Amino acid sequence: MKATLAPSSLISLPRHKVSSLRSPSLLLQSQRPSSGLMTTTTASRGSVAVTAAATSSVEALREGIAEFYNETSGLWEEIWGDHMHHGFYDPDSSVQLSDSGHREAQIRMIEESLRFAGVTEEEKKIKRVVDVGCGIGGSSRYIASKFGAECIGITLSPVQAKRANDLAAAQSLSHKVSFQVADALEQPFEDGIFDLVWSMESGEHMPDKAKFVKELVRVAAPGGRIIIVTWCHRNLSPGEEALQPWEQNLLDRICKTFYLPAWCSTSDYVDLLQSLSLQDIKCADWSENVAPFWPAVIRTALTWKGLVSLLRSGMKSIKGALTMPLMIEGYKKGVIKFGIITCQKPL
Repeated sequence: MKATLAPSSLISLPRHKVSSLRSPSLLLQSQRPSSGLMTTTTASRGSVAVTAAATSSVEALREGIAEFYNETSGLWEEIWGDHMHHGFYDPDSSVQLSDSGHREAQIRMIEESLRFAGVTEEEKKIKRVVDVGCGIGGSSRYIASKFGAECIGITLSPVQAKRANDLAAAQSLSHKVSFQVADALEQPFEDGIFDLVWSMESGEHMPDKAKFVKELVRVAAPGGRIIIVTWCHRNLSPGEEALQPWEQNLLDRICKTFYLPAWCSTSDYVDLLQSLSLQDIKCADWSENVAPFWPAVIRTALTWKGLVSLLRSGMKSIKGALTMPLMIEGYKKGVIKFGIITCQKPL
């Protein structure tokens, strides 16, 4: 049975309505640097100017992300399979470690995301798909099989790209899916060629959220759908200029492990999409639906197989495991939100 979302968890916004908490042009100024890898920006005439020092920090961030996933992807696949993202659960569900429900929940996350965006199995327009931040290609292969579509995945990690292509070949899908190393902020694709632009838990790594969104919009075909599923911080209340210091400190500690720049809110993403005149903009808070995920990952890591694999994987994996309780704390305290934002590019 599919979970139903309470009315308060779903926001559907017409094109003309702007409910910004912060100006999109100032989005990257809203938080202080995290782990020295945050882009330093200044606003000039409504645009974002990146300094030379910021360019250097972005390069360091890019290299850090690639190294992190080069080292940790094998461990994740060994324990959790080829879908490197949260699972979707019914609220208040309790999935035990012995259950096979976790991998099924990861597939369900894909299905629920497609459903939320209005992309159905009968959708005949889905011919070409780009998977931005593809991991080892789990979403790409699933979507390609579901729709019979061609799918291209991009990642900063050469290890991920090679493994994704190897898995595609093993599943006889090489004629449908392919994977390459590329930057989501400078995608190597022509304008307007993808019917579905898919970003499953990659937006949190983007140092320039405005440029990230613009690239997703640029490569989307007229009438194409864009789906962004990402970690966010809570929406700021009216009159708030920033998160509370303790909230920011919690996020900074997570950033140091997972190579994340400044976080933003789902409202920030909505503002950016509205500024680009996208249609059918919708967002929802799925935090309750992913609540069982991180506790399950921790329980898996504490098994004998998990501990051996963790030690074999390396220090980045070990630091990641030690940071997992902070993710749980962030969700429980309402600082971290698991958001989905979808829209359609005008014809």
